[in-house]
Amino acid sequence: MSVNLQKGQKVNLKKSDGEALSRIRVGLGWDPVEQKKSGGLFGSFFGGSAPDIDCDASVIVCQGGHLKAREDVVYFGNLKHPSGAIVHTGDNLTGEGEGDDEQIKVDLSKVPASIDKIDFTVTIYEADERKQNFGQVSNAFIRVVNEATGEELIRFDLGEDFSIETAVVVGRLYRQGSEWKFNAIGSGYSGGLGALGKAYGVNV
Repeated sequence: MSVNLQKGQKVNLKKSDGEALSRIRVGLGWDPVEQKKSGGLFGSFFGGSAPDIDCDASVIVCQGGHLKAREDVVYFGNLKHPSGAIVHTGDNLTGEGEGDDEQIKVDLSKVPASIDKIDFTVTIYEADERKQNFGQVSNAFIRVVNEATGEELIRFDLGEDFSIETAVVVGRLYRQGSEWKFNAIGSGYSGGLGALGKAYGVNV
């Protein structure tokens, strides 16, 4: 049975039978907010629906709590971490359709011992140029799936708490002793992937 988390909650990363997980799939999803049809400039500009919003899932891999190098950011321009433990399955340009929009596969058995934190983020591509932000995005979520069985173990629905932000740290995997845990984060930033990188001390 899937555990539904609220912002700030944490949970051990285990199978439904209580055993430690090895291979997981992290799915992230979102939808564009539907705009109501109306007259005037607003209605004619949007044509009754929101413009396409290209959200991108990225992974920020930290050592000692900090991002050490650009290669530790896994995103549409760098789909595989050098360790081979984290693989991004590809970019979704519109967020249309049900279910996960983008997925990241993680093999916890291959994560180097020096890595203690793995953050999952979503940013809006060319947000400034397109004048877009997370106030135009709805139904955003992150979920953790047992890769071996397809069973959903953890889910965090973000709600509609964002307005001007263009990047969100959605969730985090982190080590505590010999165990991995998941933390529902839901923290927003303005400035997209570049702002996120700077927050972690690296230019992306």
